[in-house]
Amino acid sequence: MFNHVGLRVADLDTSVRFYEAVLRPLGHVLCTRWDDGAGFGPPDAPALWLHLVPAATQAGTHVALDAAERGAVDAFHAAGLAAGGTDNGQPGPRPDYGPTYYAAFLIDPDGNNLEAACLKAVA
Repeated sequence: MFNHVGLRVADLDTSVRFYEAVLRPLGHVLCTRWDDGAGFGPPDAPALWLHLVPAATQAGTHVALDAAERGAVDAFHAAGLAAGGTDNGQPGPRPDYGPTYYAAFLIDPDGNNLEAACLKAVA
């Protein structure tokens, strides 16, 4: 549906540490970094961009990321809390979103709502 997402961040170092932690369980890595930005995604294919805007004030953006399995959703949530994120929804089924929807939600250091979702049925 989308080609890439860009988020404004107030502290690039803090945000890079947070996103390295939460994206690792989903199979994504830091692909590129420069003085005022960074790109994450599959190796050599960044699709989530962080842009340093020190005085940024924002209402927050919602970004949902695919997880290959439910365990990756759980690991995403645990890593995010350990990296300074705030719980915005424990890992678990979300039957109101769909019969196989399993997700967790975090608020990142800049107030963005980050979700990891697995849509696979439990075998």
